[in-house]
Amino acid sequence: MAFTLEIGDKAPEFNLIATDGIRYKLNDFKSSKLLVVFFTCNHCPYVVGSDEDTRAIADKYIPHGVEFVGINSNSPNTYEEDDYDHMVTRMEENDFPWVYLHDETQDVAVSYGALRTPHFYLFNEKRELIYTGRAVDNPKDTSKVTVRDLERAIIEYLDGKTISTPVTNPIGCNVKWDGKDKHWMPEDACDLV
Repeated sequence: MAFTLEIGDKAPEFNLIATDGIRYKLNDFKSSKLLVVFFTCNHCPYVVGSDEDTRAIADKYIPHGVEFVGINSNSPNTYEEDDYDHMVTRMEENDFPWVYLHDETQDVAVSYGALRTPHFYLFNEKRELIYTGRAVDNPKDTSKVTVRDLERAIIEYLDGKTISTPVTNPIGCNVKWDGKDKHWMPEDACDLV
């Protein structure tokens, strides 16, 4: 079995606290046509570099029934700035158009098979995975982006088309696993394609 979710897999459940102090479950997003779950954090230069691009995608497609959920699974023991308090501050400063959830135990990262920050998962109405990987081909410097994989997948699905490229490799820092070296990745976590 692959480390990360495969196309057609159901979205794993979660019950996590957000920066607004409310706990959210997968079912809280049941009314959306599409659900984007992405693993992110506070410090990663690939996340910080692409935040505004992700915001633009969210702002464009939220009115079309697409919801966005960010999850921070990074251990604050690896990077202190990835702790919950810094998440709250980050949302206060940036007012992102998504809920920002804290996966303190890293169980949700394991259930999704999150590889990097950022790592995007796009689910249909039945919450079956239809796309996973990167949002863009240059998240660190979006002025150099030539391919918009996540947006392409959203457009294709909303237009009733088959997703032309359902799997790409996420580009970013690896998830920071508690008790492990900051560059460590699970043995069965490898490139997706």
